[in-house]
Amino acid sequence: MKNILNLFLLTFLSIPAIAQKRVSLNSPDGRLQVDVSIADSIRFQLAHDGEHVLNSGAIAMKLGNGKTFGIKSHLKQSKTITVKQEIPAYFYKRDRINDEYAELTLEFKEDYKLIFRLYNEGMAYRFVSMAKQDFLVNEELAAFHFPKDYKAYIPYVKTKEKTIEGQYFNSFENTYTYSHLSTMDKRKLAFSPLVVELDEGKKVCLAEADLQSYPGMFLFNPAGGNVLEANFAAYPKSTGQGGHNQLQQIVTSRQPYLAKSRAQTKFPWRIAIVSTSDKALADNDMVYKLAEPSRLKDISWIKPGKVAWEWWNNWGLSKVDFVSGVNTETYKAYIDFAAKNKIEYVILDEGWAVNLKASLFEVVPEINLKELVTYGKSKNVDLILWAGYYAFARDLEQVCKHYAQLGIKGFKIDFMDRDDQEMVDFHYRAAETAAKYKLMVDFHGTYKPTGLNRTFPNVINYEAVNGLEQMKWTGPEMDMVTYDVTMPFIRMIAGPVDYTQGAMRNATKSSHRGINDEPMSQGTRCRQLAEYVVFESPLNMLCDSPDNYAKEQECTDFISAIPTVWDRTIVLNGEIGQYITTARQKGNNWYLGALTNWEARKLDLDLSFLGSGDYVAEIYQDGINANKIATDYKKQRMEIPTDRKLSISMAQGGGFAMKIFEK
Repeated sequence: MKNILNLFLLTFLSIPAIAQKRVSLNSPDGRLQVDVSIADSIRFQLAHDGEHVLNSGAIAMKLGNGKTFGIKSHLKQSKTITVKQEIPAYFYKRDRINDEYAELTLEFKEDYKLIFRLYNEGMAYRFVSMAKQDFLVNEELAAFHFPKDYKAYIPYVKTKEKTIEGQYFNSFENTYTYSHLSTMDKRKLAFSPLVVELDEGKKVCLAEADLQSYPGMFLFNPAGGNVLEANFAAYPKSTGQGGHNQLQQIVTSRQPYLAKSRAQTKFPWRIAIVSTSDKALADNDMVYKLAEPSRLKDISWIKPGKVAWEWWNNWGLSKVDFVSGVNTETYKAYIDFAAKNKIEYVILDEGWAVNLKASLFEVVPEINLKELVTYGKSKNVDLILWAGYYAFARDLEQVCKHYAQLGIKGFKIDFMDRDDQEMVDFHYRAAETAAKYKLMVDFHGTYKPTGLNRTFPNVINYEAVNGLEQMKWTGPEMDMVTYDVTMPFIRMIAGPVDYTQGAMRNATKSSHRGINDEPMSQGTRCRQLAEYVVFESPLNMLCDSPDNYAKEQECTDFISAIPTVWDRTIVLNGEIGQYITTARQKGNNWYLGALTNWEARKLDLDLSFLGSGDYVAEIYQDGINANKIATDYKKQRMEIPTDRKLSISMAQGGGFAMKIFEK
């Protein structure tokens, strides 16, 4: 009898606690398929053209009330729908987006849903709470398993901190480390988007979208295999003022949970983009499509455009009868420059508010803001103010109200350097409050965009990019030229970049030096021109000084005329880390920009997207000596061939830019 009982217990325990179920979903074109298995845990496997490209570990959320999403859950019902629509895009690389997908909703008895979406270009999933009470999220499980030890482009956090917790405080800007998954630094976090290189040119990009009231997703590989695990900053328990000029909020301890969540919360989308060509990867809309639609009914007051910037060029004026710097006379000169070149804005970067006070109501005596606003308006130029995070956040409503009434048009908010729930909430609060007073926002010193620019279109730009400012203090040891042809395929998937291009001092690989007062770029002059086309940036800086632009008026005229938002975008060709060519349309005109790495390159372009008609191009290309003298370029005018075939050449670290218009 005892043996029979033991046999019964053994048989019972060997039966899974929850009978396994499998549900599948196909993309509209049938090339992508996700298989979701539901047992004691929930896992998925993603295939492209029948080839296994990614599968997950258990995907789950552990809650503070002892409940879980995704562990020993009981499927209540499932539903599949298909959607095919066109959605408007605001201040973006195209004015309308084709939004077509299949969606699988799995509803569980434990008061939550798990939603999968398959687009032709990738997969996304998210958890949705159906609970009636608020709750805590203690942990989220997400692990992305790859079939082989592939190579990846890894943006590690840039910090000297060795602990994982210490790495949560970072600027989200770094170059990419190209290495096998198994050789990733086990002690370092990386931020998304992150691209993994599969066989035969296929790639998977891991990203996230619609990040609201929840910490952002880091990726790391603590086990050293073929798996990337998600990691999240816990909720701050205690903080203190500190950091750069007392303008940052430093987390001194953290709670044992990730987030305080409200009932019926929609958690962020976890995205796996699958691409068979690098050019398709560089022209992907999934983050924007998955974000919450605009909450603003009226966006007519939002005016994207160009910005004359003083910080990068160290307030670099000459042949004036005053000492240039943070003073009214200097900013009037920048306003004059902007007016002459039809540049919409001038920014007052760090220094206009009294240092170490962390107050935006204490303006240095050398600046008369009211006078500058009035002077700018007389020249049809508006002002944007830089703001350190701590000073802006503590007086948020009053700052926005006061400066909107003064006539300021926006803020460049800097030094957030975190993406825990508390900081993510700040971004939404700042965007909403700024919109209330018709102010634009450029989030600098922040995490990558996840679609907030769709939800609040007044969020006109984001940094989270290893931009040109790095050239002020680094030399050839930082390879910006290679970064420039890597970032558009990875970081720019998430959204726009406040890269701040436009240098008129240009250097070769051997001649570049980091010089604060008279900085220079790596690569050729035409590279700087082309970056205004290749890089997506609705609020786009001109980083160099009025003096240098006046000496190079031909280039300045070209830059100042380039739009910053577009009707259409086409990535014509490209390979990560090698080169890229992008064409963008605004109205009847097209602009084309191409960049190469340190390899001189000739590209054959197909301009058949122009359609019928006769077209003329204004062309800026690297000069014959640009390999030695990076400022060397030539301008020419030519008719576009009727067969729409065009060959272009670029020097080492070079670029190519042109405007195409009807004859």
